Formats: sequence, structure tokens, C-alpha cells
Amino acid sequence: MPLALLALAIGAFGIGTTEFVIMGLLPEVAGDYGVSIPTAGYLVTGYALGVMFGAPLMTVLGTRISRKRMLMLLMGLFIAGNLLSALAPAFSVMLTGRIIASLAHGAFFGIGSVVAADLVAPDKKAGAIAMMFTGLTVANVVGVPLGTLVGQSVGWRVTFGIVAALGVIGLAGIARLVPDMPKVEGVRLRHELAAFKNVQVLLAMAMTVLGFGGVFAAITYIAPMMTHVAGFADGSVTWLLVLFGLGMVGGNLVGGRYADRALMPMLYVSLGALAVVLALFTVTAHDKVLSAITVVLIGGLAFATVPPLQKRVLDQAHDAPTLASAVNIGAFNLGNALSAWLGGLVIAQGLGYSAPNWVGAALAAGALVLAFVSAVLDRRADGPSTVVTGSAPAEQRAAVHH
Repeated sequence: MPLALLALAIGAFGIGTTEFVIMGLLPEVAGDYGVSIPTAGYLVTGYALGVMFGAPLMTVLGTRISRKRMLMLLMGLFIAGNLLSALAPAFSVMLTGRIIASLAHGAFFGIGSVVAADLVAPDKKAGAIAMMFTGLTVANVVGVPLGTLVGQSVGWRVTFGIVAALGVIGLAGIARLVPDMPKVEGVRLRHELAAFKNVQVLLAMAMTVLGFGGVFAAITYIAPMMTHVAGFADGSVTWLLVLFGLGMVGGNLVGGRYADRALMPMLYVSLGALAVVLALFTVTAHDKVLSAITVVLIGGLAFATVPPLQKRVLDQAHDAPTLASAVNIGAFNLGNALSAWLGGLVIAQGLGYSAPNWVGAALAAGALVLAFVSAVLDRRADGPSTVVTGSAPAEQRAAVHH
């Protein structure tokens, strides 16, 4: 794997850290600004919305410059947003800093996925994408716990200052290691938007929303579930999240490796197993050992879907992949928001803290159904090639194309 992937992974590590570390620092931030915890929660919501809307916006703005330069500009935006958050004199200013940082998130992973795939041979593309996303998964194992510890011990402003410094390292790595790929000529906004007319692209994004949404239906409420249902102490939630992060790292690498060999079978296995494990979590959540094991499995199966889903979008939108790739990153966040809302609804109905696991299982099962539908459409599209006989291969391709 090229060293350029390391630079992308460092940028992903910083982005992953700033996205999730705020969840462990909400009490400190709320206390400093004199706002309630729910109000401080807007720092999470605002970031997620920034990713959703910023991904297509920043990608469209970046179509006029080279991908390397756009990645550097995005890291600059990320650094500025985190510095503003670290120095913010008022809550509204910090919220602005969070939104500025979030604008870089979706476009960085979207454009970065295209760059990573272009750096390697065709049979290693999913592995290259997984290598970049390793930075995001490792952030949940190392960056978020350490950032939370620093923020609680020294001050949350120091945490965001360190995250900004990580952005500087990522920016320097991209400038030094990522090759200066020429701007793709002939690509216009209309060309990029045309990818969304492809049903397979839309199906892949829907799988992203439902599949990853299934995960966050459970993980969003892991703290009350583990403390009230499994019987863990409050302090145990941190290391349970580390276990979830370790599962993410392993699942991401496995998903990248096998997606290059058999992409759709990898999706069948990971989505099907995810639905089963989430359903079982309603039972295993009542036992400390079994619930800890289940948390690892959910993390692994969740990120085993990421490289194949991202590569599926790139494959289906191959003529104009950049915007579609970035929007798919926004789809992950849409899935997170949708599932968290649905999980909250079932809890509010008095069904218990483990009830969101059923929601997650249903969402993952829905993603699996869409994967089968997508495969059927693939077979139908390939069908005409089997009835063309007596022609040269090029003629067969032309007949199928028309």
C-alpha cells in the first residue's frame, strides 16, 4: 500500500476523534458555558447536520481544482474549525467551530476514497479505502478515550487544540505524500449529478443508511443499556466503547480485504450477521460477559460493511464517482440520526433500554434485502450477454451496451 494512504489515514484519525470525543466532554463544555446538557448536545447534532449538507456542497465546490489540493483545503478547514472550538469565548462560537470542522468531514472521506482507490491496482481498491478508514476506526480506540481523558483532566479546550494539531500533521502528510493527480477534465456538476439517476447508486446509499443505521440504533443508547440492563458501573462504559472501537478496526480491515475478492457476498454475510447479532443483543444485554462480546461483534460487523458499500458506490458511479462517494459518507450520518431517533421512540414507549436493538436488527435486515435486490438487478443487466452468440467479444459488449 502506498505511503499516501498513511497521510489519508492520519487525516481520518483527526476527523474521527473530533466527531466522537465531544460526546465524552459534554458535561465539561456545558458547565463552562453555563448551558444545559441537552443544549450542549447541539454540538453533536450540528456536526452531524454539517456532515450531511457539507459533503455534497464542498465536493461540488471542489470540482474545479485537483483532488489533492481539495484534500489540503479540507484539512485547512478542519484545523480552523477545531481551533475556533478550542478558543471559543461563547457557546454559539463553539457551535460555529464545530459546524466549520464538520464541513470537511464528508468531502474528505468522499474525495479521499476516490484518491485511495486510484492509488492502487483495481483488485486492491476496497483494501485501500479500508486503509484510509482505519484512521477513523483507530480514533475510536485511541483518540476518543485519550481525548476524553485529557479534556476531563486538563480541560476540553486542550483536547480540541490537540485535534487541530493532528489536522496540521495530516495536512503536511497529504502535501508531502499524496501525488499531485491532475484535475479530472470534462467533469461538470451535471455530470456528477447524473450518477444519482443510477438505481444501483441509490440502492447502495440506501444500504448505507439502513445498515449503519442499524448499528447506531443500539450504540447510541449503549450507556443506559449497559448500566441499567447489563449491570455495569458507569465507569465501565468507556472501556466498552474501546471494545466497540477494536471491533471496528478488525471489521474494517476484513471488509476491505474480502470486498476486493467478492463484494456482494461480503455484504450478504456482514449485513445478515449484523441483523442476527443485533437481535441477539436484546438477550445478551442482560449478561455482562455476553454483552461485552456482542459489543465487539457489532463494531466488527458494522465496519465490515463500510469498504464494500463505499466501493459499491464508486463502482456504480464510475464515470463521476466523487460527489456520489461524498454523499454516501453523508448517508452514514443520516443513518445515525434516523436510527438514534427511532431508538429513542421505542424507549419513550416504555419498551426498555434494550428495545433499540430490535430497531437496529430490522434496519440491518432491510439493508440485506436491498443488497439482494441490487444483485438481482445486476444479473438482469448482465443477462443479454448470455444470448449474444457468434460475435466477437467487442461486438458482444456493444450489443449489451445498446
